[in-house]
Amino acid sequence: MPDLAADRRRLVLVVAALLVLLVLVGRVFLRRDRVAVPPPVRPAASPARRAPAKDVYVDVVGAVRRPGLYRLREGSRVAEALARAGGVTAKAELELVNRAALVADGEQIVVPRHGAAVGASASGGGGAGAGATAGPVHLNSATLDQLDTLSGVGPVTAQKIIDYREEHGGFRSVDELDAVPGIGPARLAELRGAVAP
Repeated sequence: MPDLAADRRRLVLVVAALLVLLVLVGRVFLRRDRVAVPPPVRPAASPARRAPAKDVYVDVVGAVRRPGLYRLREGSRVAEALARAGGVTAKAELELVNRAALVADGEQIVVPRHGAAVGASASGGGGAGAGATAGPVHLNSATLDQLDTLSGVGPVTAQKIIDYREEHGGFRSVDELDAVPGIGPARLAELRGAVAP
């Protein structure tokens, strides 16, 4: 019987040693697998990024503290151009300026002074001068009323011009008026001297 007990102990020790050996071997192989498989690499999102914004140049004139030529980022608003020009003066008729309009490269932003002739004459008479303007109407900053004073442009077409500039980020040239519904080549030729981008 003592031999049977000794054999059992040896058997238990051998089984325990095999289990320990299997656990150690398993750990070595598992560690190797972890090292051999690197973590997943996520691609950089650079192809989906937007292109960097370009610079645009605008000329700010009229009732501003520092009239001049200013460089802004593409997508800037008229309000940012006015801020760069030191803000408006107390004589500015700011309600005639669309500060939310996008600026376009080469655009001139005119801030009218109180009492200056802009758009229709103040007298409201029905004479030939009733629709005359003091200079070109700027398509990127003109109000609906200012656009309405143009020859052959009524309130509906004026609103279409505003919708077009808001949708496309402003006019870069007078020729783009041809893309506005209701303005064809003949009307464009009529407006060419009366408007500016």
